[in-house]
Amino acid sequence: MILLDLGTWWTALATVEKIYWTIAIVSSIFFIIQLALTFLGADAEVDADLELSTDAEVESDTGMGFQFFTLKNLLGFFTLFGWTGLGCLDMGLSLFPTLAISTASGLIMMTIMATIFYFMSKLTDSGTLNIKNALGKTGTVYLVIPAKRASMGKVNLEVQGRNIEMNAVTDDEADIPTGSVISVSQIVNNSLLLVKRQ
Repeated sequence: MILLDLGTWWTALATVEKIYWTIAIVSSIFFIIQLALTFLGADAEVDADLELSTDAEVESDTGMGFQFFTLKNLLGFFTLFGWTGLGCLDMGLSLFPTLAISTASGLIMMTIMATIFYFMSKLTDSGTLNIKNALGKTGTVYLVIPAKRASMGKVNLEVQGRNIEMNAVTDDEADIPTGSVISVSQIVNNSLLLVKRQ
């Protein structure tokens, strides 16, 4: 009986109403599934990290950035597009105002979602080392650093709350011996520290 009523109701709908109902229902189902997966952590994205010869992982400083065209945002667009369109049609609006209002609503939804996920990405801490955080830090020489960038030495310093060992060079006129205190003045090629003796 219910299926018969649904069949009668569906048959009585205009073509544009059928399209909006299809978009609204299908996108809503996928939107709910995507939302559930997000809360369960099943859709976590893997950050692409650069592996350096210093054995330290360095994360790009650009972060995730503002991403407008993503699966989540598109699902949000079509969900709001469908339901807003149905509301407009129910109020008796013609096709073109309905399309304009539902499209604008979908775009607003995409913008809101992109903004939310952008700021959420800024709150996360991947735990990977950003070598730029070593600038201005002080540490100690582990392996002698030859003068005038003749070759690399090694230094120990604390970055992002952990003690790390990294390759280093210096522009100083004399070698910097083991145990000396140094400060980081520059990052060379995103993988090497330029240091000077304190």
